[in-house]
Amino acid sequence: MSTLFLRTLREDPADADVDSARLLQRAGYVRKVAPGIFTWLPLGLKVLDKVESVVREEIAKTGAQEVHFPALLPREPYEATHRWEEYGENLFRLKDRHQADYLLAPTHEEMFTLLVKDMYSSYKDLPVVLYQIQTKYRDEFRPRAGLIRGREFIMKDAYSFTIDEEGLKKAYADQRAAYERIFKRLGVDYVIVRAVSGPMGGSESEEFQAVLPIGEDTVVVAPSGKAWNIEALTTPEPAEVDCSATPAMEEVETPEAKTIESLVSRMNELHPRQDGRLWTAADTLKNLVIAVKHPADDEHPQGSREIVVIGLPGDRQVDMKRLEANFSPAEIEEATAEDLAAHPELVKGYIGFGHVGPQAAEDDEKAQTLRYLVDAHVARGSEWVTGGDREGVHVCHAVYGRDFEADGVVEATEVRDGDMSPDGSGPLSFQRGVEIGQVFQLGLKYSNALDLKVLDQNGKAIPVWMGCYGIGISRVLACIAEMHHDEKGLAWPKAVAPAQVHVLATGKKEEAFEAAERLVAQLEEKGIEVLYDDRPKVSPGVKFKDAELIGVPLVAIAGRDTIANGTIEVRGRDGSGTQAVPAGEAAQVIAGRLAALD
Repeated sequence: MSTLFLRTLREDPADADVDSARLLQRAGYVRKVAPGIFTWLPLGLKVLDKVESVVREEIAKTGAQEVHFPALLPREPYEATHRWEEYGENLFRLKDRHQADYLLAPTHEEMFTLLVKDMYSSYKDLPVVLYQIQTKYRDEFRPRAGLIRGREFIMKDAYSFTIDEEGLKKAYADQRAAYERIFKRLGVDYVIVRAVSGPMGGSESEEFQAVLPIGEDTVVVAPSGKAWNIEALTTPEPAEVDCSATPAMEEVETPEAKTIESLVSRMNELHPRQDGRLWTAADTLKNLVIAVKHPADDEHPQGSREIVVIGLPGDRQVDMKRLEANFSPAEIEEATAEDLAAHPELVKGYIGFGHVGPQAAEDDEKAQTLRYLVDAHVARGSEWVTGGDREGVHVCHAVYGRDFEADGVVEATEVRDGDMSPDGSGPLSFQRGVEIGQVFQLGLKYSNALDLKVLDQNGKAIPVWMGCYGIGISRVLACIAEMHHDEKGLAWPKAVAPAQVHVLATGKKEEAFEAAERLVAQLEEKGIEVLYDDRPKVSPGVKFKDAELIGVPLVAIAGRDTIANGTIEVRGRDGSGTQAVPAGEAAQVIAGRLAALD
C-alpha cells in the first residue's frame, strides 16, 4: 500500500446519494468525473475484473464466443430498425467532420445482426451465440446512485442466432440458467421477474432484479413465488357484473365538479343514492387524455402524435410508466392545452365517452374519432358516474357494455395492496429492485429489419431467430457493494474482493514488518491474493480504519503485541472469528478459513 495508487477519504462525498456510491469513492475504488461518469482506480479495476471473469466463465459454458465492437457507431443501422428515433433523448448523437451522423451505442443488436449477416449464409452455420463486454452510453436525464444509473457503464451483451423458434427457446433457457449461476457466485440476492421488452422489441422477456431498498423498480411478488416488474404486471380480468337491475343512464347537474373530490361531494349533496349508500371515488370513472408519440416509420418518417382518452376508476391513481408500457415503443405524456384546444368536444373536467371510441365512430359526421381505452379494472356491466361532455354535467348509472364501449383495455393504474396476482394465488406483495440483467426472445425483429437470412436445407432463404441477453457489469458491482457493507465500510464476498487477505504491519518495530512480509510471501506461494499495508509512520488506527473501509474478507495483523507472543492475529473483515495463531501456522490457518468461505 506504500506504492498503491490509493487515497481513502474520511468524509463522505457530498453528492453520494447511496451507500455504494459513498463507499466506493471513500475506499478509493472509483473517482467521479462528472454526473454519471466515473474513473476506475486500481482497486476498482481488480473488483471489476473479478466480476467480468465470473461472467466470462459461466457464459463460456454455454458455448458463446466473445467479440468486441466499437462504441462509436454510424447512424444507418439504427435508422433501419427505427431505434435512432425510438431511443429519443437517451441517445448520444454526434457528427464527424464530414457531418455524418454517429452515436455512442447504448446497445449493439444491429451490429451483432450485421456481423452474422456478413459472415454466415447457411443453416449449417447455426446456431451461434456471440457476446461482448463493452462500455455503453445513455444520456440519462438525472444520473443517480453512483454506478447504478450512470451515463457511461459497462455491460455484457450476448446474442443467439438460430434457424427456428425452438432453437431460440433453448438458447434463451441456456443463457437464463447461466445468469442464475453468475449471480449466485457473485453473492447477489436476486429475483427473476416477468418484464416488458421496451425499445428492445421481441416477445418473451425476464429481468434479474437485485433486491435492494434503493431500487428504482417495483417488483411485485405473488404468494406462489412468481414475480413481475410492475410495468409488466397484468390485472386478472374482472368478473362481469349483472347490470339487469341498474337504472337507465341519466344526465345530472354537477356545477363546479371538475375534480373527483368535488364530483363526489356534489353527487352526495345534489343526487343522493336511492339505496342510502354514499357516493365514493370508486363509483366514478375519470377520463384522462394522453398524447401518444409514435416513432418514425415508413408511413410517418418524422413520427406521429395521437390523442387517446383513457377511462379509469376515480379511486385509483394513474401510473404513467405502466400505461406507457402498453404503447411501447411509443412514448406518452399528458395532453397539452394545445391538444385539448384541437378537440373542443373534450370539455375539461367533464370529459365523458360520448365523443370518443366506438360510440363516436357511429356518428358519420365525426372525423378523426379518438380512441377510447379503459383500465383493466373496469368490469363489463359495471356502473359509473362519469363526464357528460358538457360544462357542469355528468352522467350516472353509465354501464360499461350497455351504455358505452371501448376500443380496448390497458393497464393504466397503480398496483396497490390487496390487488390479486395474475396467477390467482393471492394478494400481491412489493419489493424494490435494481435491474442487473435481462433476457429477451427478440424473434425476427432485427433479422427482418436488417435482412438477416440464411439458406435452409431446401435452399430457401429464411430469417434468423434472435435472442438477446444483457448484464450490467458495473451496475452489478455497485449492487454487490450495496448489499455487502456495514457502517465502517465495504465487506466484499471472496469471489470479487480485490484481494483475499489484507495483511497489516502495525507499530514501529522492524520485527512486525519482517513477520508481515514473511506471511505475505507464504500466502503468495499458496496462490492467495494479498493486499499488504506496509506504510511506515502510519498509525495502527488509520490502518485498521482503511482495512475496514476497503473490505477485504480476511485481515491478518502483525503488531507489537502479536510479535511479542510469536503470533499473528487473524480475523474476518467484520471482526468475527478473531484468533491469535502461531506465526509459522498463520498462512495455513488463513488458507483454511478462505476455503470455508467458498
